[in-house]
Amino acid sequence: MNMQIFSAAQARSLSAPLQTRQLNALPRILRAYVMGFMVTCCGALPLTSLAETPVNINLATAESLADALEGVGLAKAYRIIEYREAYGPFEQIDELAAVQGIGQATIDKNRDAIRLQ
Repeated sequence: MNMQIFSAAQARSLSAPLQTRQLNALPRILRAYVMGFMVTCCGALPLTSLAETPVNINLATAESLADALEGVGLAKAYRIIEYREAYGPFEQIDELAAVQGIGQATIDKNRDAIRLQ
């Protein structure tokens, strides 16, 4: 049988990591309670309700298109602008499907964030 005998200082140093872990867990637990309270009081809000104002695809810059539209990065945003410059302003939102890399799914998920005026 292997028994170890620790001095009082050694015993204190062994319990320190456990106390530190308990103290580090406190902020996580507190955040969890606060988030639970917020969801209970406010309801679970979809992230789309926090979206910025809609973007006008006929006037917007590539950067603002990429920022405002989900699934549209700078490359696709530049393609939207190139299409707009080549064929004129968009008259309907569904015309975006003619832009390379923009599919109906992207249009549908961004429909509320797109303006034509």
